[in-house]
Amino acid sequence: MPRKTVLVTGASRGIGKAIAVKFAKKGYNVAISCVRREDQLHQTVREIQAFQAPCLAYMGDMGDFSCCEELFGKIKKHFGGVDVLVNNAGISYIGLLQDMASSDWERMLHTNLTSVFNCCKLAIPHMLQQKQGKIINISSVWGVVGSSCETAYSAAKGGVNALTRALAKELAPSNIQVNAVACGAIDTEMNQWMEEDELIALVDEIPSGRLGRAEEVADLVYHLGYKESYLTGQIIGLDGGWF
Repeated sequence: MPRKTVLVTGASRGIGKAIAVKFAKKGYNVAISCVRREDQLHQTVREIQAFQAPCLAYMGDMGDFSCCEELFGKIKKHFGGVDVLVNNAGISYIGLLQDMASSDWERMLHTNLTSVFNCCKLAIPHMLQQKQGKIINISSVWGVVGSSCETAYSAAKGGVNALTRALAKELAPSNIQVNAVACGAIDTEMNQWMEEDELIALVDEIPSGRLGRAEEVADLVYHLGYKESYLTGQIIGLDGGWF
């Protein structure tokens, strides 16, 4: 049986890295990308290759369609196409909307939402040809309930959730499933800006009494990418009962 191929964007660290390594352990060809942090991306490559999984790494901006075209061209040449697409690339912005520059707003949408459109658009033709495929978008609880001082991030992730639901309906007749994982507070570098007392207060709000682990996100994403064929169009909360 030929190896399937997964593409994980934003895979130099944290959730993206954990997802890429999980699929490598399960015998997939793995393509990964990030826009900076080249050293960390190469470290992810080494961890993937430790499982004897072929790996293609790409430095580029997934919000830029020409970069995405170049990446998908390389994937086609090396692996044939993308069977599982995990849209994980994302950035955060903390601050009042009234203080936010329009350039920061554009960058937020560019990185967190346009990147999802770009990769989906380029992945779908191969999936249609194969008559199967999985798209998993990494979202956030803030895309569901909104967060003060993270308005732009919440808007972008809300857009990812809406895109997920709509695209799932579009692709369901073609046996392509589209779902999103709405992460709560996950123990990654994205949360390291918090002071210790802020982190303690946050954990106190979570019924499970702890932050989530990147590996737990990876386990769920792998399950969605490997197993379910009837589950589609869902925004699945992974937040320890927070919301």
